[in-house]
Amino acid sequence: YVFGGLGFCGGDGFVGGDGFVDDRVRVGLIYLLSGFGGSVLSALFIQRNISVGASGALFGLLGTMLSELITNWTIYSNKAAALFTLVIIVVVNLAVGILPFVDNFAHIGGFMTGFLLGFILLPRPQFGWLERHTLPADVRVKSKYKAYQYVLGLLALALLVAGFTVGLVMLFHGENGYKRCHWCRYLNCVPTSKWECNRT
Repeated sequence: YVFGGLGFCGGDGFVGGDGFVDDRVRVGLIYLLSGFGGSVLSALFIQRNISVGASGALFGLLGTMLSELITNWTIYSNKAAALFTLVIIVVVNLAVGILPFVDNFAHIGGFMTGFLLGFILLPRPQFGWLERHTLPADVRVKSKYKAYQYVLGLLALALLVAGFTVGLVMLFHGENGYKRCHWCRYLNCVPTSKWECNRT
């Protein structure tokens, strides 16, 4: 499910046959915006070190896979197994981020950005929408998406815009994220007897 079901390897894309925006463009947009979101969160908290890499964007794709499953919940079989698999993958990868010299803020920012974008860009039309012109008038689907898909998409859009706005304003004002969230340092590195956490 994790790769084949979402069309990563088969080239069919996430939605397939929607006809409005090529699915590869959607995935590319999610990848880029997730990388940007991860970089913004990282820059707010890690200001004396340079962090490079594509892990924030990759975590964004993980977040997108989770939200795609949720927003298109009714069309999938083995939902519980797919959800359990994705959650385990996310938790394990985020847990690795508490080791030193790993930028977990980029992971978290990318994941949250991708998670929200999945609700916005990847809802699948409900069954019968694409064939509505060939169906009898009394059984035609009148709405492209289900009501809960619209609600999730609008809520995700509002949260995404608010998050980017607040994050960029704080960044341009030179604010340190740790001043507003002292415990957040433990999201990036947990000190133990084996190592210290000196990144600020």
